Amino acid sequence: MNIKSLLLGSIAVLAAASGVHAADAVVVAEPEPVEYVRVCDAYGTGFFYIPGTETCLKIDGYVRYDAAAGDNPYDGTNVGAKGNETWYKLTRAEVRFDARSETELGTLRSYAETRLEYENGVSTGGTLPQAWIELGGFRIGTADELFGSFVGYAGNVLNDDVINYQSGQSNQVSYTFTGGNGFSAMIGAEQGQDDVTGLGGQYVIEDYMPHVLAGAKLEKDWGGVSGVVGYDSNVEEFAGKLRLDVTINDKFSVFIMGGYQSGYDNDFDPATGDVDQFNRNWFGTWEGDWAAWGGFTAKVAEKATLNGQAAWEDEGTYAFALNVEYELVPGFVITPELNYTKFDGAREAFSVANGGDDDAFGGTIRFQRNF
Repeated sequence: MNIKSLLLGSIAVLAAASGVHAADAVVVAEPEPVEYVRVCDAYGTGFFYIPGTETCLKIDGYVRYDAAAGDNPYDGTNVGAKGNETWYKLTRAEVRFDARSETELGTLRSYAETRLEYENGVSTGGTLPQAWIELGGFRIGTADELFGSFVGYAGNVLNDDVINYQSGQSNQVSYTFTGGNGFSAMIGAEQGQDDVTGLGGQYVIEDYMPHVLAGAKLEKDWGGVSGVVGYDSNVEEFAGKLRLDVTINDKFSVFIMGGYQSGYDNDFDPATGDVDQFNRNWFGTWEGDWAAWGGFTAKVAEKATLNGQAAWEDEGTYAFALNVEYELVPGFVITPELNYTKFDGAREAFSVANGGDDDAFGGTIRFQRNF
């Protein structure tokens, strides 16, 4: 009986002690689960899911430093700051944001580019070269005008638009149909732009009728063929371009592109440097009715790519460019380029009127870190 009482008493004491310790114990909260950034591989490399959403985001861009000397290939004057016989210098930083997600109407995409520049000792401020929303082939926003971007730009040279093939940037609405066999077609409407470089005029639409465009392209393993036509609602004239790209092999490719514009009128005043905007086309930015561009890209070494381009416009100006893209380390590219332009017609008159000559020879070297 004494042993039984002793056991029961011990159990009671242990139970009481356990209750005291339980009452005094500190309750430790469970840690919140960590939400790691997930890789999104649905749209290519570089995308990740924005935490807590099903939206994929890619952030990339570059930092660039350009130094140029000699003659300006665009107008024949000295390329230096304010036309002086010195270097031309430009530093640029650009960041791009690309956000995409899937919806019942297709891929919803928003894209924006932000750019800051410091040119010849002066900060030129920030710009927004592109900002648009796209859903199911429909796009609204601002971007390079479609006449230049839809068929592709010119060659892989730094100064590819000495003979210009596009107008600039514009607010726009467009729809692009993409087939499963490499075929696509586009229709679009644009507002135009003020103070287009090289045109000397205002090209914003004057009433509710926009500038309109249409284009089609076929892209295959061997290259592609594309075309675009645009109608300027202000001057009621049109322009068109055709382009052929051929991939010879994995190291060599070539392209050729031709353009025509209606209603061209050379109304240049060499005394003032003015061009009558009402005699020019928003899409046809070259001098004369016709223009042509051609070029090549050749992979000559593991780290080096050779690019060349020749261009011509109907009034007689020729432009040539040759460069080498050398990837020193992954993401860091150095590109020296030589340019030569032989002016004629309105371009020659403009060059002479501004202290230039009838030809221009110069060079540029670019250092660019892509990320």
